[in-house]
Amino acid sequence: MTGFKNPLVLLLLPLIGVLAGLAWAQRARRHGSAPVPAALPRRESPRSVLFRLAPFWGRVLALALLALALARPQKAARGEVPPSEGIDIMLTIDTSYSMSAEDFAPFTRLEAAKAAAADFVKKRRNDRIGVVVFGGTALLTCPLTLDYQSVLEMIDSTYINMTHADGTAIGDAIITAVNHLKDSKAKSKVIILLTDGRSNVGLVTDLAQAARTAQAYDIKIYTIGTAGKGPARIATGDPMQPIAYINDDLDEPALREIADLTGGEFYRAQNYSELQDIYSRIDALEKTKFEAKTYTSYTDLYLYFLLPALAALAALYVLERTYLRTVP
Repeated sequence: MTGFKNPLVLLLLPLIGVLAGLAWAQRARRHGSAPVPAALPRRESPRSVLFRLAPFWGRVLALALLALALARPQKAARGEVPPSEGIDIMLTIDTSYSMSAEDFAPFTRLEAAKAAAADFVKKRRNDRIGVVVFGGTALLTCPLTLDYQSVLEMIDSTYINMTHADGTAIGDAIITAVNHLKDSKAKSKVIILLTDGRSNVGLVTDLAQAARTAQAYDIKIYTIGTAGKGPARIATGDPMQPIAYINDDLDEPALREIADLTGGEFYRAQNYSELQDIYSRIDALEKTKFEAKTYTSYTDLYLYFLLPALAALAALYVLERTYLRTVP
């Protein structure tokens, strides 16, 4: 957005125009020549035309440009000051083998989880987000950050059996996420735990105790179960038997207890649309409430008019003492 700091100076422009017109008319009358016979038409050389027009209209142009420069044209840029305190969110995603089940058409469970998590990240503003992945163990793959592009890239690069350890270590995943949230000064701390199974390996096997640890640090856990009802088709990678079926093994009671102990919510998604809706509900529940503080920065543009004005006056000075010095 552009404007002028001293807009009243722009009133000089029509005044310069009127005065220039009157002065030109008076000059024409004063320097009028005798009529030239029709048989001998008067022709002006280019140098003569330049001599007649350049000194006068060059100065008028320079005055107009100087008036625009005095009006102080400026480019305004508006921005928003982020709140000093937001929400810290740790996305905790199951990458165990069962997450390759194909009951979230057209996605696998992991592909659906990644797509829904990415949509969630894109809706956030001024909240730090991190990523933990887990299978038979848990790994921090992205620390808490406001660099959402890095978060999205890490989510996109998540793959099946990323931890290179078989099983589903839900307790380890919770403690890993807690360890990276416990010292946060954010006004709200949240873990979004997504899994399609039950905890069957890991150092931390007591999920209720893991949830109480999170609650002790005032960390809320939203648990999301991603599994359809009944057997689910899964690609084996074996050319002799490319397709197999796995049974529904989601531990709903444990996930519900984790959420209840920490003040969160438990959700179950049986398809991609439901998973999107769940993330949208969590997004609405965990919003940073603050009064937006805006600022405006200005960049002066007067040099775009001042420099051409000075250049025009300098050019006239040189021309009048060289090329136009002698009247044609």
